[in-house]
Amino acid sequence: MNRPKLEDILFKPPRILWHLVFWVVFISFFALVYGSFEEDYGRQYLILLTDAVVQIPAVYFTLYYLMPKFLFKDRYIEFATYIILVILMFSAFGWFNYVIVQKPLFWANDSYEPYLLNYSKILKSTTKIYPVLVLAIVIKWFKYWYKEQKSNQQLVEEKLKAELNFLKAQVHPHFLFNTLNNLYALTLKKSKDAPEVVLKLSDLLNYMLYECAADEVLIEKEVKLLKDYIALEKIRYGDRLNISFNILGKAGSKRVAPLMLLPFVENSFKHGVSEEMDEAWVSIDLELKEERLVLKVENSKSKNDGRDDQFNYKQGIGLKNVRRRLELLYPEKHKLEMHDSIDSFLIVLTLELKTNAD
Repeated sequence: MNRPKLEDILFKPPRILWHLVFWVVFISFFALVYGSFEEDYGRQYLILLTDAVVQIPAVYFTLYYLMPKFLFKDRYIEFATYIILVILMFSAFGWFNYVIVQKPLFWANDSYEPYLLNYSKILKSTTKIYPVLVLAIVIKWFKYWYKEQKSNQQLVEEKLKAELNFLKAQVHPHFLFNTLNNLYALTLKKSKDAPEVVLKLSDLLNYMLYECAADEVLIEKEVKLLKDYIALEKIRYGDRLNISFNILGKAGSKRVAPLMLLPFVENSFKHGVSEEMDEAWVSIDLELKEERLVLKVENSKSKNDGRDDQFNYKQGIGLKNVRRRLELLYPEKHKLEMHDSIDSFLIVLTLELKTNAD
């Protein structure tokens, strides 16, 4: 069952209902305050109702004309100027209301005879206009600000989602290109391993196209992806490549963003297994402990092209891609270290994970 959102509760019921609630609460509050002086609550309520006849047009003129036209367009000086004029104009109407309506109704026996153009009384009548006007402006501004914040947040989330989808889509052709190159090399040699490569490639593409749509997947699926990829590389390089893949701990219900681990393993083969190297090696250690994942990928490197290969290894599209995805998906919840030595490259990735229960 879906729970209603806060903005649905605050802003989406019939607008007239909330406006009625506002005026009832406002009038009732001051009727209780003023009525307590003479224990005459009913009379004060009626007086405040007649005051509302002037207050209501002042409030709604401000909310639905002045604020959208000036305040929401950052024209603050003009808005302030018009607010002052509105307060003065409706204060005059408030005083006229007192002279023409309230005095005969509520103070008929009072010997004081007011006159319409009493400027000091008109200025004093501003106390009946600006409190409710300011309160209404604050509420309207808060509603506007809240909606703007929600809108901006949605735009940011949509932008991040689009960027993540783009980055994820980049992984597919990048990986596919490398694997097809491997397959092409095997077919040129008329290798008996070519059919197995096609089968494993089919499994990998099935996973990438259909199972990676979710924001997170079970780590055991990512582990299977790594094993299939490593199997393809073993077929390609044969006995001259020494591969070690160790898993410590149990995956259980731990989850990770799809295709987050593969680029590190892929780069270790791409830049760490040179055609000129007779004894190339790749070592992969995956440690799963509590809510943490640690991936260590180390590979041999050629002494002949160390500098160029080091640059390509650290700046290639695969690692640029995964760095950005880590920033977006695991802000302040990941650590990526690179260690370069004469004979090897080592990458250590640490992630804080979620489980199915979260």
